[in-house]
Formats: sequence, C-alpha cells, structure tokens
Amino acid sequence: MANDLVLDTAIRDWVLVPLSLVMVLIGILRHFVSKFLRSTNTPDLKAIKESQLVVRARYLRGAANFIPEKAFKSRRHFYNNEENGLLHVPKSQAQNMQAQMFSDPNMAMDMMKKNLSMIVPQTLTFAWVNFFFSGFVAAKIPFPLTQRFRPMLQNGIDLSSVDVSYVSSRSWYFLNLFGLRGFFSLILGEENATDDTQKMMQMGGQMGGFGVDPSKTLSAEKDGLELVQHSWALPKLEEEAESILRDILST
Repeated sequence: MANDLVLDTAIRDWVLVPLSLVMVLIGILRHFVSKFLRSTNTPDLKAIKESQLVVRARYLRGAANFIPEKAFKSRRHFYNNEENGLLHVPKSQAQNMQAQMFSDPNMAMDMMKKNLSMIVPQTLTFAWVNFFFSGFVAAKIPFPLTQRFRPMLQNGIDLSSVDVSYVSSRSWYFLNLFGLRGFFSLILGEENATDDTQKMMQMGGQMGGFGVDPSKTLSAEKDGLELVQHSWALPKLEEEAESILRDILST
C-alpha cells in the first residue's frame, strides 16, 4: 500500500520548490542582516595584556626545569611578588574588574542581536510552513530507510502505514534548515551568518564567559606557578647522552 503512493506534481510545484527557494532566500537575507547588525568592537587592550600574561606564565611553568633554579625563582618573583607582581591582583582592583564586566552593555547587546537574527526568522518561517504546508507528503527518498528515520522524515504525519522514505513538508523544512549549511558556505563563504550551530556555540561560549572574573584567572595562574618545584633537567640529559655515547662506542 505504501509503495503505491503517487505524489502529485502540483505538490512539487507549490510546496517542495517554493519551500526550498524561500529557505535559501531567508538564509541569504539573514546573512546580510546579521552583517548589518554586527557591531565593530574595539579590542580591549587590558584583556589582551592579561591573556598574554597568563600564556607567558604557563610557558614559564612548562619550561621551569630547563632553566637554572636561580633564573626560575627570579622570574617567579617577577610574576608573584605581593608588591608589584604581574600576576598579583589586589582585592580592591579585583572587585572593580568584576563590576566593570557586569556593567558592560556591549556584551548584552551583541547577544540580543544574535538571538534576534537567529530565533525570529526561524520562528516566522516555521509558523509559515506549519500553517500553509502542514500534512503534505512533499518528497520521497530514492533509497530504503529503517524505521528509526520515521520521526525525522515524517514530522506532522501520524500514519505508520506510510513508507519511511516519504518526507513530510515539515520535515523538509528541518532538512533544509540544517542541510543548506554547505550550500551557504559555497555562496557566502565559510564565516557566514546562517550557520545556526556555530551561532549556538558562540552564544554558549559567551554565556560561559559572562561572569568569569579575570582576576581569578590571574590568581589561579599565580598559585600554579607558586606550586612548581624546580628540578634541573639538563644534567640528567647530559648524563643520558654520555651513557648513550659510551654504549655506541663500546659496540
């Protein structure tokens, strides 16, 4: 019974093609609207300086055993001393840094713009598809599929007798929503504004970074540098090299 279904050509002309064309046009429009709403943030020199400082301190921890002990302790004192150490952050300054971070309106504005450019077009498009095209069997996959694909391909059709390879109009919308990323990458470039997955990751990174106190990062790196126990590694390497050389000469 399911294999005898014949799709009307009018469904192709008035459902499948218009839906795909609208999804492409909306994706292109979202890209240019996102570029228009994107704010040009000037880099924070203080934040860049702090991040580079943390990187330098990590390099010092990693290479501690390859420099003399006196040189390592001198460098550690340069970073960790309580008077003017680069990693030492006074409590008053830490509180000011956290207050400035929470009062920054640019971060909240950027997040709101990204939410608008991602959620509003998707909501309106899904409402349009659900209102005009709900219940249509729009296409058929040219190869057999298992029953696990039924919820993905037949959203909005509650008939278990229909073969899994038939695709509903609502499922075709979701397939276009996530399947056109490669097409948009070809015509708009890799860094296009239509990739919702990338946007969600960026928003998640911003949400994870929102509220993180930079002074805590500096303090954590300071504590890690303080716990390093210096062990001179180069004499051991010289002894191993001499041992290997003696073994080679003896053979």
